[in-house]
Amino acid sequence: MRNVEIKALIRNPHEVNRKLNELGLGPPTLINQHDEFYNIPHGRLKLRSFEDNSGELIYYERSDSEGPKLSSFNKASLCAESREDMSKVLKRALGLYGEVKKSRHLYILGQTRIHIDFVEGLGNYLELEVVLEQDQSVEEGEKVANSVISQLNIDRNDFVATAYVDLLAKKSKFVE
Repeated sequence: MRNVEIKALIRNPHEVNRKLNELGLGPPTLINQHDEFYNIPHGRLKLRSFEDNSGELIYYERSDSEGPKLSSFNKASLCAESREDMSKVLKRALGLYGEVKKSRHLYILGQTRIHIDFVEGLGNYLELEVVLEQDQSVEEGEKVANSVISQLNIDRNDFVATAYVDLLAKKSKFVE
């Protein structure tokens, strides 16, 4: 599966929520997530846990660059018991790289998933995922992403190149 993604710091969450309401998207779906990232040589492997203890094992490859970027991924759903067992196995086999806990407000605009995330230890972020159709080009997805960014009045200077787990790792190195 493929997405075109953009991540950005949100300096004024109330303004972004106002813009989302103006677009008529209705109330968001609230999703609390706990992601465990594991040490692997390339790409990223994470085990995502939900409030009901179910989860998803997700492998993805994405460049660390600001602005729209292609993300290719594979995902497997896990029941609560399997997720707990998988966490133990992956920690032992690969080692834990880091963890991310976030509260996500999900909006859907056409083929775009709009996430307003509050990330523990980091603050408020916006993440767009333009879900590409099989015959849709990355360039077409970038146009969709840029259009949504413009509609939400997100400053391109606030674009973030890296994953939340890397931002947290970088922050902890400065704190220690």
